[in-house]
Amino acid sequence: MITVYGIKNCDTMKKALKWLADHNIEHKLHDYRVDGLEASFLEKAEAQFGWENLVNKRSTTWRNLNEDVKKTLSKATALSVLAENPTLIKRPIILQEGKALIGFDEKEYQAVFA
Repeated sequence: MITVYGIKNCDTMKKALKWLADHNIEHKLHDYRVDGLEASFLEKAEAQFGWENLVNKRSTTWRNLNEDVKKTLSKATALSVLAENPTLIKRPIILQEGKALIGFDEKEYQAVFA
């Protein structure tokens, strides 16, 4: 079973979850707000995708983030900022069973799950 990390009410999450359901791929949602977020998951995601790719700069959370935090965000500070603001993490993330996906791109999902 695939675990999809993100937030339930996110439109991109809804597209990814629907795509998985439509293609009969067994999955479960790990909602950061409900289920929490472990530092080890963030570390694995950062190692796979890079900290810059984890930050969703199109989010409301990013727009509302303190300007000083935005300007000084670096590899050293990113994981703690993301842990404190899980809605700032780009989603969905799938990171298991040899699969590593961030965001939703139908063609990429088709290639990985074919």
